[in-house]
Amino acid sequence: MDRRKFIGQSAMGAGAVLLLPGFLKAAAKYKHPIGFQTYPIRDMVVKDFAGTMKTMAAMGYQYTEMCYPAGYDDFKPLAAVKPADLKRMIEDAGMTCPSCHFGMGNLKNNFSECMEFAHGLGLTQIVTPGLETPGKTIADFQQAAGDLNKIAAQIKTEGMVTGLHNHEGEFKKIDGTLIYDAILDALDKKLVKMQFQTEVIKLGYKASDYFRIYPGRFISSHLSDWTADGKQVPIGQGMIDWKEFFDTAKMTGVKNFFVEMNFDTYKASAEYIHGLIG
Repeated sequence: MDRRKFIGQSAMGAGAVLLLPGFLKAAAKYKHPIGFQTYPIRDMVVKDFAGTMKTMAAMGYQYTEMCYPAGYDDFKPLAAVKPADLKRMIEDAGMTCPSCHFGMGNLKNNFSECMEFAHGLGLTQIVTPGLETPGKTIADFQQAAGDLNKIAAQIKTEGMVTGLHNHEGEFKKIDGTLIYDAILDALDKKLVKMQFQTEVIKLGYKASDYFRIYPGRFISSHLSDWTADGKQVPIGQGMIDWKEFFDTAKMTGVKNFFVEMNFDTYKASAEYIHGLIG
């Protein structure tokens, strides 16, 4: 899609979605800002970027986390839009974008292009969604962690922090060793922070436990809530103790919280979180 055409359509969409007085001042009423991940609503984001940002801001979100458009097929239409223009549309919605997901392959093979996008968007955190290893042995994961350490050293020279996101796969064991624990041990804690996905509560693992065991290692978290039988529900309606989560996160240095759920849960989740932490 032509960049000017995309921006023009987004601007028109934004006006149609919301016409709220004092829109840009809405975030000021919250003491503790929260964010959302764009991946679950990627169709909306690609179709009307500016309008979607304003829709999410109206639900109670103050910042967002993107996925690198050139590295994600579902976000490819945004690759034609300058990151500075994306940044402007995010800021026009009264939000910021501190973080973005970049695949390990992109960081290895297209580092300069990734950094150009990151600086244009004004990022402070570069998060990779996985180590991209076949994962046959613990040694495979340790080697991949070593690769990320090297990339993180480069990112540090760019003035940004590197993070690693988990999925359920890292919470399996190989020869009695939990993959996630092996990765944590292999990463340089001075270079790589972690982004904890709370979905692994389904496997019996609590974010708050990891925050306590590894204080200072976690920079952010992806938030979702689940029932005991594995059904996704809005934050506060599942089995996670969110007061414990936020209290522990605050004490151990977690900076950003990105709700990552189905669109129909976003509003209720934001309302619950703001009611809990202000």
